[in-house]
Amino acid sequence: MATMIAGARLEAMQQQSLLHSHLRASPCLSPTRLSSTPFILFPPIHLNPPRFPCNCSAAAAQQQQKKKNDEGKKAQAHKSTFSCHTAITASAAGLLPLLLNAKEAWAVSGEFGLLEGRSLSLVHPIVMGGLFVYTLWAGYLGWQWRSIRTIQDEINELKKQVKPKEEGGAATPPSSVEVKINELTEARKQLLKGGYRDRHFNAGSILLAFGVVEAIGGSLNTWFRTGKLFPGPHLFAGAGITALWALAAALVPAMQKGSETARSLHIALNAVNVLLFLWQIPTGLEIVLKVLEFTKWP
Repeated sequence: MATMIAGARLEAMQQQSLLHSHLRASPCLSPTRLSSTPFILFPPIHLNPPRFPCNCSAAAAQQQQKKKNDEGKKAQAHKSTFSCHTAITASAAGLLPLLLNAKEAWAVSGEFGLLEGRSLSLVHPIVMGGLFVYTLWAGYLGWQWRSIRTIQDEINELKKQVKPKEEGGAATPPSSVEVKINELTEARKQLLKGGYRDRHFNAGSILLAFGVVEAIGGSLNTWFRTGKLFPGPHLFAGAGITALWALAAALVPAMQKGSETARSLHIALNAVNVLLFLWQIPTGLEIVLKVLEFTKWP
């Protein structure tokens, strides 16, 4: 009898262990539920496992919806990346002809890129042509300012020729000298309204700045294109023009102090400058033709 009872108890304990393992494997049970689950220590032997409410279907649906949302975001990001890559590819395709033909626009080896191309090579002749016209304009402004001073000197000389009138004498018509003085005085007033002094000073400053910079820039561009400079009339005349600009500007302080020698030398230097400019134009045009022949755009 004792043997049968012990065998029954052993079988019951095995069933309880199996039930306990089944409860732990269920995802719907928490440790609290598991700890509160009753265990049967004795027969009846055939036990059905307790059933608890489970939300496994809802959790699975949420996970599936989250997965779909993640896949949608990934697809949208992939689409944006594809559009960006398409735009970049189109831009690169548009620039491809320029990149493939870039070497043809560089006169030496392409080491300096567009600095060797035709575009920058034509900047120097265009700028210098404008500076030549601007030089004539600055000379005109300077001559007008000089006229204001010379007219005043002429008026002072004419006033010395006017005879003083007798007191109480009869009124007499103005003499030719007095008429001339009045005309010159009126002309000087009109010139003063033009502000030629300040305009000439500003024009000279602009001419000096742009002229020196572009003279250096032209030499550098030649070196970029050919790898060397070409000693000749154009180079030497350009160097002379640049030096004359500097010398003429250096005389300004003495001119402001009233030195007639400095003023005369200033005019002479600028006159030589204009002549060099004129003489340099044909040689410059020859260089432009060579640039058009041996370079390509850009």
